[in-house]
Amino acid sequence: MAVNPADSPVLGALYGTDAMRAAMGERAWLAAMLEVEVALAQAQSRLGIVPAEAAAAIAAGADVDRLNLEELARATANTGYPVVGLVKQLSALAGAEGGKWTHWGATTQDIMDTATVLQMRQGLALIRADLLLLNAALGRMARHHKPTVMAGRTHLQHALPVTFGYKVAVWLSPLISMVERLDQLRPRVERLQFGGAAGTLASLGTQGLEVQRELAQELGLALPDIPWHVARDGFAEAVGFLGLLAGALSKIATDVMLLMQTEVAEVAEAHQAGRGGSSTMPQKRNPISCEYILAQSRGVHALVPQMLAAMAQDLERGTGPWQAEALAIGQAFNLTHGALLCARSIAEGLVVDPARMARNLASTGGLIAAEQVMMGLAPVLGRGEAHHIVNHACDVALAQGIPLAEALLADPQISARMPPGEVHALCAPENYLGQAMVFVDQVLARLN
Repeated sequence: MAVNPADSPVLGALYGTDAMRAAMGERAWLAAMLEVEVALAQAQSRLGIVPAEAAAAIAAGADVDRLNLEELARATANTGYPVVGLVKQLSALAGAEGGKWTHWGATTQDIMDTATVLQMRQGLALIRADLLLLNAALGRMARHHKPTVMAGRTHLQHALPVTFGYKVAVWLSPLISMVERLDQLRPRVERLQFGGAAGTLASLGTQGLEVQRELAQELGLALPDIPWHVARDGFAEAVGFLGLLAGALSKIATDVMLLMQTEVAEVAEAHQAGRGGSSTMPQKRNPISCEYILAQSRGVHALVPQMLAAMAQDLERGTGPWQAEALAIGQAFNLTHGALLCARSIAEGLVVDPARMARNLASTGGLIAAEQVMMGLAPVLGRGEAHHIVNHACDVALAQGIPLAEALLADPQISARMPPGEVHALCAPENYLGQAMVFVDQVLARLN
């Protein structure tokens, strides 16, 4: 019955992950709402508001597998929210005495929002664990290939030499920042929602703040300075973070996909029989992981504006924007985790071909060293004149199909001022890496 491919039994193997579906799915949400109701009763029991026997009965009855989902669906369709039907069933499961005390002093949104927070806490933990594994794999790759020289490309053309380790470090640096961002945002996201009907806790009289503190402690959540029924920055920040992470993963996928082209062939996704194959072309090894990083990331990026738009909540309870969040949060978490695991697959199994990198680097006959030559000649000729002479030599090399060094030495302005050995040294790409390897070390230092 799934409409979204990320939730289907077949296409779900390509989008999202089973672990995140288990954390963010509807069953987990219902179980989390029951958890909040139980925690509320236990917190109130400690404060002498709810009898201890009633709290125990509520806890005993709060089993998601005992819920009648068909009945709950009918109640939800009637009221517009699942909490009324859920509390009715929980009250029945808790028995006559326990049922009197369920949902004491709470409002529907308290239960639904806090349940979503519990899900997001688990979802963010999954993201963090796999992000650390991805970063470790990229760190190993950057360290190993720190000196592996390759062509750096701008506008898809050879620009200056870089190293593959430098390229990987460029992928890694923002992902290290993603861990920092994640750790910083979690206290702003993983916080209790408990304010009663209009956010003032009026139904609990003078004990409202005590209940709020006890409930936060019971659930292990941060205590907000004020109920946030209509202040949705925490949820929006969480999904915004997922959008940033998906964007950083998209960069890796884009680079790997371009480097996998037949004409480039400097890297390849890890191969296994049949993976990336074609129904008609036996030779194909398509960049499947890259493709699904990009597809899932675009799905996440489409959901970020939905969460930002949902921040325009009206008065003390949103009529529409709040309900729109549920359409975005679970899918954003699921698709991001799916993209993250695809990225891990790439990082942990990427096949790197340094020999092909060297051949591609040499394919232009030293033209990639043009800036290096210009900077070497500038102290002798002046920068403007050096640029003009090297530009002319590049034109000659391209027109005649000769190496840049040969074209340079054919120019008397150069041959008269510089011995052939120096010209050839200026045309060697490995001599013009700047601070590439220092930058790799600086990124790797952040992993420690």
